Amino acid sequence: MMRATRFGETVEGYTIPVLNEREIRASAGILFLVIFISWMLVIFTSNFILAKFFVTIFLTDFIIRVLVNPKYSATLIIGRWIVHNQSPEYVGAAQKMLAWKIALGLSSTMFILLVVVNSTSIFTGLICLTCLTFLFFESAFGICLG
Repeated sequence: MMRATRFGETVEGYTIPVLNEREIRASAGILFLVIFISWMLVIFTSNFILAKFFVTIFLTDFIIRVLVNPKYSATLIIGRWIVHNQSPEYVGAAQKMLAWKIALGLSSTMFILLVVVNSTSIFTGLICLTCLTFLFFESAFGICLG
């Protein structure tokens, strides 16, 4: 019986737990789009409401991915639905766990600074730009910079 907290899937032909790279790329594209839109709103209108909302969603999504199970992550569920007609491409789950822990750290920092403390600075902008860069490379090129 598979536990709910197991990280990765057991797939015939692979000796290690794996995840579907296509789902992950679709999910990264979704996250990139919402974070990019909120970042543009901050830059052009100085409106931080959507940024705070999306940072909270971003953090929640990565908490679920890292601490519960990736199959329950909302963006991965949407990504799975988007690519359901494509044949899966598997990657090692351990590598994604490391990258997602980095994302969890960055999103936790952003949540504390932007949502809890209500602080905006060059530091929060650089963290956001770093997340956008990671998400862009993952979704567009399939390159995991984490």
